[in-house]
Amino acid sequence: MLNPAIGKLIESYENRYGLVTEIANCAREISAEAEEGKEILLEKPVSIAINKIAAEKNLI
Repeated sequence: MLNPAIGKLIESYENRYGLVTEIANCAREISAEAEEGKEILLEKPVSIAINKIAAEKNLI
C-alpha cells in the first residue's frame, strides 16, 4: 500500500488524469536529476514523486 493513500491525493485534483500527469512529470524530473548527478535511487522515482506531492499538499 502506498503511503499516503492515493484516495487522499485524488481528492486534491479534479480528476485522476491530472494527478497521474503531475506524478509522471515529477518522477521524470527526479530520475533526470539523479542520472545527471550520478546518484543511485534507493526508491523508485514514482514513489518519491508521490511522497513529494503529498508533502506539498500537506497530506502526510
